[in-house]
Amino acid sequence: MPPTTPLLPLKKIGPLFESTRYHDVKDPCICFDGTTWHIYGSGGSVKTEQWSILHATAPSIEGPWTEHDSAVLRGVEGPHVAAPSVVYDPEDKLFHMAVQKDFMAVGEGIEYLVSADGHIFTKMRTLIEPRGSGEAGLYDPHFAQLNGRKYLVYAGIPAIITYDRPFKPQPDIYLARSVTDRWSGFWKRIAKILTHEEIAWHHNRREHPDYEWGIEGPQVLELPNGKILLNATCFIEEGRFGTRQRVFFAVADSLTGPYNSIGPVLSGREHAWESGENGHASAIICDGRVHLFYQARSQENPDPTDNPWRYGLAIFSVEDIMRSLHREERATEAANEDSETIS
Repeated sequence: MPPTTPLLPLKKIGPLFESTRYHDVKDPCICFDGTTWHIYGSGGSVKTEQWSILHATAPSIEGPWTEHDSAVLRGVEGPHVAAPSVVYDPEDKLFHMAVQKDFMAVGEGIEYLVSADGHIFTKMRTLIEPRGSGEAGLYDPHFAQLNGRKYLVYAGIPAIITYDRPFKPQPDIYLARSVTDRWSGFWKRIAKILTHEEIAWHHNRREHPDYEWGIEGPQVLELPNGKILLNATCFIEEGRFGTRQRVFFAVADSLTGPYNSIGPVLSGREHAWESGENGHASAIICDGRVHLFYQARSQENPDPTDNPWRYGLAIFSVEDIMRSLHREERATEAANEDSETIS
């Protein structure tokens, strides 16, 4: 159930920059190389679904941001190659990228590339491939390092869509671990860590006649108190089709869960440039605060079919996140007690 008091950011900034190359900028990933901050993402158009890898840099986490030419991917091609996750490893002084091949079909996996300069990436191998009925298509990968171990979270598309509608991916969230503790892998699947049913109070049900999309854009990171924070994108059932994406937070004691969702955390109405819809985010803890880079629809055009995506930054207090979680837990406990009393 929704928390009694919404979680609010301490500060919001946006749009971070106006792209001179793309109609839409989506799927931001934040990366720090020890000197410079980088944003990698998807640059293109939601009308054509033709995407390149956006690259921008800044001297500090809040900007100002400078957009560069599209990053070069050697050995990986396709219109839906997008949503990169990039980490800089100070040990080998290389940028490591995981990137999807396709987000609109089954049969495609996650590719792995490396770069010395952060701009030209070369494919080394396929990181992880589709498997079974639950992970027939893989997309939106995101690297994570916790307790010295390297992990990958991603959206897995089921092979069989069980309801009569045009193809709409219905992914849940999966976790894998590098058994070699190298970004190149090899990667071992660990578990499905979040499903539609676990966030049903703020995510469209698979059987809903106006179902839009599944859980996507996942990322995990460790909070200072040892808890695991998951940020991902859900799709609420209310409102017009094409306006329902929302970033949400969920917290767990371990990577495999169970996760207790705080629900959508960005209303999108605090700043005039945002229309209210937001999605696929990348978070990093800096100076004791959670910095969340996200995509949001602008208000450049009131028509949601021609409403460009831009990047925003929301900064949250870790303490506020935990307080919101505790309120949600108490509300859930109270609801369960009332239910038991009635029964």
